[in-house]
Amino acid sequence: MVDTKQEIERKYEATAEEAGPSGRPDLPGLPELTGAGPVATVVSRGVATLEATYYDTPGRRLLADGITLRHRTGGDDEGWHLKLPVGPDTREELRAPLGDEVPAEMATLLRSRVRHDPLRPLAHLHTERDRKDLVDADGTVLAEVSVDRVTARRLAPEESEPARWTEVEVELAEGRGHDLRLLDAVEARLRDGGLHRADTPSKLAKALVETEKAAVAVERGGGGPGTPAKPGAPAKPGTPAKPGKPAKTARQVAQAASEPSRPLGADDVVLDYMRRQIDALVRLDPAVRGDVPDAVHRMRVATRRLRSAFRSYRKVLDRSVTDPTGDELKWLAGELGVERDREVLTERLQGRLAELLEELRRGPVRERLHHWSHGRRDGARATVLGALDSERYLTLLDTLDALMADPPLRRDAAKPAAPVVAKAVLRDYERLAGRMATALETPPGPDRDIAIHQARKAAKRVRYAAETARPALGKSAKRFARRMRAVQDVLGDHQDSVVAREALRQLATQAHVAGESDFAFGLLYGREEARAAARERELPDLWAEISRKKHRADLEA
Repeated sequence: MVDTKQEIERKYEATAEEAGPSGRPDLPGLPELTGAGPVATVVSRGVATLEATYYDTPGRRLLADGITLRHRTGGDDEGWHLKLPVGPDTREELRAPLGDEVPAEMATLLRSRVRHDPLRPLAHLHTERDRKDLVDADGTVLAEVSVDRVTARRLAPEESEPARWTEVEVELAEGRGHDLRLLDAVEARLRDGGLHRADTPSKLAKALVETEKAAVAVERGGGGPGTPAKPGAPAKPGTPAKPGKPAKTARQVAQAASEPSRPLGADDVVLDYMRRQIDALVRLDPAVRGDVPDAVHRMRVATRRLRSAFRSYRKVLDRSVTDPTGDELKWLAGELGVERDREVLTERLQGRLAELLEELRRGPVRERLHHWSHGRRDGARATVLGALDSERYLTLLDTLDALMADPPLRRDAAKPAAPVVAKAVLRDYERLAGRMATALETPPGPDRDIAIHQARKAAKRVRYAAETARPALGKSAKRFARRMRAVQDVLGDHQDSVVAREALRQLATQAHVAGESDFAFGLLYGREEARAAARERELPDLWAEISRKKHRADLEA
């Protein structure tokens, strides 16, 4: 059984001046916190001894993404803890009972990061925690302040010398939300007392930094952890990069050395956009597995944006290499789409049903819609989880990493970004213009529905291409993307109406077979038909405005 809570905390450590002449990172003493904001009293809860072993892959994949996984004994929350970053000062913490193995639910949530790598002990921390509650005038606990005296050893790739430091954690009590005013008031007192925000985001990151310092000090003949290095001493060979920031590839280093003042290139723009979408895929995996609202939609959008970048920027990226990966992204988007389409359709039908007068909702229409939606949900959910648990999905993630490590760049990649990306956006725009012409010329009916749907997909591709181009083209790309979004919204609403009418036809048939009234479903069908017709009437004027030459000229400028 895994419990989940949101952890909102800040970490502090002593300034160099307060650490003392020996360099030992200790505290000058906790300042008075009574009167900090609504804090009326400070209640001591005693000292707890905590033993924690932190786990990661050999390549420290979790640490690179700001994630920590630990097995901890001692205190009132001993067990397995998994912490996932949510935002500034905020993490989602999952807890599971003690056991010898990583809990299966936690291992599943880490699958997009860990993949086939083993999880092994990385560091062990012994902490003496002096806990204090910050309480308001009504006796409500607002936050916990902990003074942690930590002794850490790195366990892999080999056991290190111990490192010691002291830090302060301030964590909001559950139910306090994001009470930034309280955190800021406490922080002001801590700063006055000689403390500052910790330089590392977690105890594990701090442990790796401090144990490396300890190892360097011992190798140089120093007195142990906290001893300053001898003046002029050379850096230890092979010192790893700072945790969480992967080292540059050899290609990147060589390029930077040969072109120190190189302007923004087309490859910089496209690869940065790709990197952000790949990061989104990996980051959203646990949210999709946890059934977080809108997570499926956002993950599906990331797959589409990636695939669109491959196709739009074919002068930058070699499509003979990216096309097979694009096909796999299309597969993943399709698997995610089963659940997303169900969500969108259910929300639309529920909204339309709510608009009907009560006397027009003849029969158990709400119950039938609920049963229909949940019956589809089980299958859709199984499809999504099956895809994320498949070897095909993990292979796709590895392939995307390999593409970023050695991108298949073409000649235009090294050219200045602005003209290259503007040309790509306009090329996609011309493709959209052709599809819009077909949609507007096709008589109403199924063929026009298909033509409008094809135009919608083309509009989405232009929008994504313009979003990619923003670092190079600035506000002109932003405006162009906004116009494409307006077209996409109208085309998309039309397509959603087509899908909704098919669902309403099925619901009406089911109601009729069950001996129920199908009147409400027929009425909704007619309203959807009228809505689609209204959208079709909007298109000519909307497209005439969007396609004005001055808008294209704005992008070319």
